[in-house]
Amino acid sequence: MQRRHLLSALAAVSVAPGISFAQQGKPIRMIVPFPPGGATDITARVLSEPLAKILQQPVVIDNRAGAGGSIGMAEVARSAPDGLSFGVATLSTHGVNPAVYQKLPYDPVKGFVAVTELVKAPGVVVINPRVLPVQSFAELVKYLKANPGKVSYASPGNGTIGHMWGELFKSSTGTSMVHIPYRGAGPAINDVLAGEVPVYFDQVASSLPHVKAGKLKALAVSWSSRLDVLPEVPTYRELGYPANNDPSWFGLVAPAGTPADIALRMQQAVATALKDSSVRERLALQGLYASGTTPAEFAKQIDSEIEKMKKVAAFARIRLD
Repeated sequence: MQRRHLLSALAAVSVAPGISFAQQGKPIRMIVPFPPGGATDITARVLSEPLAKILQQPVVIDNRAGAGGSIGMAEVARSAPDGLSFGVATLSTHGVNPAVYQKLPYDPVKGFVAVTELVKAPGVVVINPRVLPVQSFAELVKYLKANPGKVSYASPGNGTIGHMWGELFKSSTGTSMVHIPYRGAGPAINDVLAGEVPVYFDQVASSLPHVKAGKLKALAVSWSSRLDVLPEVPTYRELGYPANNDPSWFGLVAPAGTPADIALRMQQAVATALKDSSVRERLALQGLYASGTTPAEFAKQIDSEIEKMKKVAAFARIRLD
């Protein structure tokens, strides 16, 4: 069954009119703007093998980490628009960074052609139950309002997704917390586990083991419905906070000037790869849920995310050099 599915996919996407014979068979470079081993990198590597089979071209992962993803995205933007270079965009690179950095080495809209959203990653707000006397989201809001400025929350650093989610929480709930930025997610969650900082805004995938072990308590998730892995935890929307209900995401972009038929060819290949049950299962193990939107849908999503994050940055007065 999978072989017949793959053959159909090959016939559908391997001979798009915008691809010259010179490009056929040449390696496709997928630039990941973060280090190996993280969720962004894992997503790219899970997809690289099926994409290579579908496109009949090798797919090579090129990690260009640094500056919150800006180094890698700048490399994508200055690459030739020949269908041989793509980049893994994220909520950080195409939502948060444009909102908080005064200068970026790339234009998040004009510098790229949107290809497709690859996966979504639900978020979660967790607390250390040993140090914060609350059992639910409503109790957390009530406690914070009764103790303004006395509770802190951790983040992987200034201008990170965790920071933005924390400030969005404060804005939507009318509460006050002190932001404690760390140099990375590891040190941040370690101090939350140790009880040094009681609140953390994270992706479900990284906090889930600690929640299952009883070391952290999950109070709300950003997802369309309750998650199978956390069925007792309500969504933000369910709790009356729809603005907080958007998950994180990873997507694929190409350099500006890449022909539309090339972008569509890659989008179709991605959509086909994401239909494979083994691919979906491998992603789900990382807390990542397959998407595969059209180029137009993804372009609209990027515009929306930038505007949303600009509002959060303005509320929290976040401006970085």
